[in-house]
Amino acid sequence: MGKVKVAAFSLSLDGFGAGLNQSLENPLGVRGPELFRWFFPTEAFQAMHGQPGGVRNRDNDFATRSFENVGAWILGRNMFSPLRGPWQDESWKGWWGDNPPYHTPVFILTHHPRPALVMEGGTTFHFVTDGLDSALAQAHQAAQEKDVRIGGGVSLIRQCLAAGYLDELHLAISPVLLGEGEPLLTGLNLPTLGYNSVELHPGDEATHVLIRKP
Repeated sequence: MGKVKVAAFSLSLDGFGAGLNQSLENPLGVRGPELFRWFFPTEAFQAMHGQPGGVRNRDNDFATRSFENVGAWILGRNMFSPLRGPWQDESWKGWWGDNPPYHTPVFILTHHPRPALVMEGGTTFHFVTDGLDSALAQAHQAAQEKDVRIGGGVSLIRQCLAAGYLDELHLAISPVLLGEGEPLLTGLNLPTLGYNSVELHPGDEATHVLIRKP
């Protein structure tokens, strides 16, 4: 069975993994895009969107590495949609257009059922209404011995950490002070949960920290 991991997750210096008030106009919350200044210029980001170019540096190395050996993703509903409550219809198909950058099965945690959504490029969105354990079981089966990547948001990653489900957490710490937002690690005792900081790598626009279980 592959690992369950978080990779290339951007975090501010003051510990926030997203801005407040996510909306259609602010998919990452207010000021959220500032966390990704290290990622947007990279070749890996450009390739995700079918564009040439982009910088090749240490940050790009980590961005590229984050997509390696991933067989399935799990996302919280807010990572897929700014909408809340029951699905009014099936017109919303994500933030990414017809060809999302996942290219694997993606399992979205939600309280409201919706049929699976087949997209271009190998991405199929599955909507899971019976909880995280079910999503993990389905994702492992779909991944076929590859890794399951937890894409966020903050609440989902906190659930995975608190339950001890994550094998590896890669944080890209951006030199940004948000002042407010969604805190990632507040109230979690990672050593007690079995996690250790095992690698530290300075990049050009972020510092990359890897946290793992022994």
